[in-house]
Amino acid sequence: MLRRTGIIGTLIGLFALLLWAPTAVAAPKAVAAPTASAASGCGVLAPGGSAAAQSAIAAACAQVDAGTWYTWGGGHGAQPGATYGQVDPTDPASEHDPERLGFDCSGLVRYAYAQAAGSDILNGDASRQYYTTRAAARFTAAQGLAPLLPGDLLAYGDSADLHHIAIYLGAGKMVEAKQSGTHLMVSDVRLSPDYFGAVRVNTGAVTGHVFQTWGTGVWTKTTPSVSATRVYAFPGPTSIRVECQKHAETVTSDGYTNDAWAYLPDYKAWMTNIYIQGPAWLDGVPTCA
Repeated sequence: MLRRTGIIGTLIGLFALLLWAPTAVAAPKAVAAPTASAASGCGVLAPGGSAAAQSAIAAACAQVDAGTWYTWGGGHGAQPGATYGQVDPTDPASEHDPERLGFDCSGLVRYAYAQAAGSDILNGDASRQYYTTRAAARFTAAQGLAPLLPGDLLAYGDSADLHHIAIYLGAGKMVEAKQSGTHLMVSDVRLSPDYFGAVRVNTGAVTGHVFQTWGTGVWTKTTPSVSATRVYAFPGPTSIRVECQKHAETVTSDGYTNDAWAYLPDYKAWMTNIYIQGPAWLDGVPTCA
């Protein structure tokens, strides 16, 4: 009896010690800073990029490390991802692109940001990606690389035709699908006269007044007038962000007449409301000052 009591007392004492002893809290694990692949030099090369931008870079760099080919038209299937390319009539080096699974420049950008965002947010060619309604910030060629962060998209060409796009890594480097006959690669950023500017992608909710255009080959203009300088032609129905609208030159086209024009901040250009789906005067959009 005394022996049982002694054992029970010992157990009670041990339980009390465990109950009152301070609990050790595990320190949170430090998140390692993204680093470039030793083989390709591809990775986040500067601080400041968002988590989504870093994920997009990681997705693109994984394709670089895998030795994925550039293929003309590659990456523009029903879903983001590598596809077999096509022959570019202007480039003899593309003769083997239909045999190669890969990406062109915008196909790679589409895939990388789809992986980062979990949805197909940048479907389209280089122009449509640069002029996306998901722009968080835009930078001109004159600003150079100083304001850029990893994950920003670098566009090449002019306002009417942006023919190339790449993802900035930081430290003057970018990852790109450059041309037929080559693999995806890391390159020095080319600040040539062909460099147009950069855009920072917002992978969250789209802000502002967003509408859909209709028609094909519809030009935007520098001022709200049909005789104004052309800026960019929509190849087909496109999502656009409208900042404001105003009454200006009357336009008659495709059986409609309207004097309302919309200002598109992503293009820094005007478009007749005739080619914007909705009423002649867009609901909820303020009048331009």
